[in-house]
Amino acid sequence: MNLPALDGNIALTVISESILTTKKVRLRPLQESDLAQFQRWLADDELRRWLGSVNEQPSVAEEFDWYVSRRQDPDSILWSIESADGTLLGNVELRLSALNRRAEVAIGIFDREQWGKGYGSEAMRLVLDYAFGELKLNRVELATDEENTRAIRSYEKCGFVREGLLREHRLIDGRPVDSVAMAVIRSDWEGR
Repeated sequence: MNLPALDGNIALTVISESILTTKKVRLRPLQESDLAQFQRWLADDELRRWLGSVNEQPSVAEEFDWYVSRRQDPDSILWSIESADGTLLGNVELRLSALNRRAEVAIGIFDREQWGKGYGSEAMRLVLDYAFGELKLNRVELATDEENTRAIRSYEKCGFVREGLLREHRLIDGRPVDSVAMAVIRSDWEGR
């Protein structure tokens, strides 16, 4: 996918095979071999509750179809999140809007035993560095359930700012819940 350069002179090509690392986490391209573990994790009702896009545990075939669709989408960059020792933890995706120089980000640490250990925040910082540095985006945004205070705290630590409330944005167990719209813009990221 080609994004127009900020100065109009350089076109940027998205390389969805990028590997990003810190001492704590490694983001690598999602592989077909990851799908069985994701499918097992998605049996967890509480995990699915926070995802918003998965109501019931998908079959292995449904996970494969999802994987193929994400890999074929030129506006999607999808990584698996691993700990420094190579343990699979979850995934993170940037959904690009080249025309508007922005992306929506979605992240999940699927291994509940690893919640609260900072892996998600570390992975998010890597993605934001990539989005503003390599991709030259101007904005990265997300929406999360207002009840998901743990995630909101993590996003705020990474520089996201609350921009609004999306009233009755989605259903959880048939009950409408509000979502918080959050974003980081380039000038905030560069000034941190």
